[in-house]
Amino acid sequence: MNKKIVSSAALALLALPIAVFAFNPGPPPNTVPGLTINTVIDAIFSILWPVAVAFFIIMFVYAGFLFATAQGEPEGVAKARRAVIWGAVGVVVALLAWSIVFIVRNLLPGV
Repeated sequence: MNKKIVSSAALALLALPIAVFAFNPGPPPNTVPGLTINTVIDAIFSILWPVAVAFFIIMFVYAGFLFATAQGEPEGVAKARRAVIWGAVGVVVALLAWSIVFIVRNLLPGV
């Protein structure tokens, strides 16, 4: 029984490329002449960068609020320090992500 299932599955997988290339899908719909990878990446970063900056500001304001409400308790101060550390880590990661795109764009010709 298992040999029949395996052989029929193998036959179906071998016949899949024939089924996929059996028809001509035609030209791609709604092509935009000026659309490139660079414009898509720029559009994504132009949306994400202000959102990230707003998140960083909120994160540091929240950490300051935690420091203010800790009232010297070691647990509250530790929680506030962790919030500041993770906020700084987020800023560094975002700056690295921005820099990697810039570096790759400048290293690869024609991109």
